[in-house]
Amino acid sequence: MERFQTITPVDGSVYVERPFATASEISAALESAAKAYPLWKSTPLEVRQSLCRKAVEYFVAKGEEIAEEITWMMGRPIAHTKGEVAGFEERALHMIDIAPEALSPMPLPDKAGFRRYIKRVPLGTVFVVAPWNYPYLTAVNAIVPALLAGNTVLLKHSAQTPLCAERMAEAFAEAGLPEGVFQYLHLSHADTESVMQHDSIRHVAFTGSVPGGRVVEKAIAGRFISAGLELGGKDPAYIRHDANVPNAVDTVIDGAFFNSGQSCCGMERLYVHESVFDDVVDAAIKLVNQYQLGRPDVASTTLGPLVRTASADFVRGQTEEAILQGAKPLIDASNFPASQVSSPYLAPQLLVNVDHSMRVMTEETFGPVLGVQRVSSDEEALRLMNESEFGLTAAIFTQDEERGEQLADHVESGTVFLNRCDYLDPGLAWVGVKNSGRGCTLSKIGFEHLTRPKSYHFKRV
Repeated sequence: MERFQTITPVDGSVYVERPFATASEISAALESAAKAYPLWKSTPLEVRQSLCRKAVEYFVAKGEEIAEEITWMMGRPIAHTKGEVAGFEERALHMIDIAPEALSPMPLPDKAGFRRYIKRVPLGTVFVVAPWNYPYLTAVNAIVPALLAGNTVLLKHSAQTPLCAERMAEAFAEAGLPEGVFQYLHLSHADTESVMQHDSIRHVAFTGSVPGGRVVEKAIAGRFISAGLELGGKDPAYIRHDANVPNAVDTVIDGAFFNSGQSCCGMERLYVHESVFDDVVDAAIKLVNQYQLGRPDVASTTLGPLVRTASADFVRGQTEEAILQGAKPLIDASNFPASQVSSPYLAPQLLVNVDHSMRVMTEETFGPVLGVQRVSSDEEALRLMNESEFGLTAAIFTQDEERGEQLADHVESGTVFLNRCDYLDPGLAWVGVKNSGRGCTLSKIGFEHLTRPKSYHFKRV
């Protein structure tokens, strides 16, 4: 039986070892999900809500253990991983609360002799493919609303964070979810594609890289099923001349370096009006030098390792190339003794004298590096913000809300923040444009992508 190992970035040891699902186990899971679907979709919504609430309660009660597991599987500091449990709870409960309104029938105006309305009905089995960087937050976006809508769910989690799938299955089982309604499988890449192609899968919810998104589209081509693709970003921030500089810098630096920069909606490029550029850079240097890089299982650590050495090496290469092209590093790596070549531990870095000829300003970094570019006008900042293959989020910092909204209207992204960044409000649609993907999760609109409209046209005789 083929197995896989989860190598922790904390110390390079094997943290988890599991077998991949066998062909018979995959077949049985798909059959069980299909068998459970008719009963689950006819289960009253209030019952589905109650079961999901119980699962969330059980999950949150295990929060201390879950937080520690996240730290060891992917390297986020233990001081921060409890926040993922809280975020899971917030998103899940919000989607549970709004489900009755989001899934309610849509009546049409009266028409003599007719009754007309539209229902939102489930799709069938939803296949969720979740990543390691925010292992619960990315998964909950699709799993809970899919279940609330009456779908059955099959989860394939990253081999870096396999315990997350097991924890969620445990919570739903303890809540009393019927057999087959929620299941997980530890799958190889080849088997993941095969599951996408199975006749019983009616929607794929994928979070990952652009190449991974292309694999999904190729796998389901010709099947006429839907897919939600959240593929990352190169998210920009713009600090205007009238911004509250301390708030802006504090917010952007946290948005750039939290989770060691391993966030699809993290700040990866910063544009600053020339009139406040020096103030912004000085404040940013002070903040970045306050990070404590070290083992993430130590309470005082505020910056952990990247998920693996190869990821850190990629960031090192991108940064070194930019410096050779003229970028100026502002952070002395020797201030972070835990930063070591050939390890996942990497010092944070700020770069100035950057431009869009450098990969560090155009190619997703997914690491603790922020390029800071001087601009002379709103128009220049807007042009540079939009000069990207990605469009997930963008942040504007200004005390002029009206002007901020005018700029936001022209920013090519799924979400525009004003005076904040790097946060998903579950009441808002989470969506990307361009190579950041397609589809939508969270908010009432998120339910639309996990259901289909069914029209009822009755003539009275």
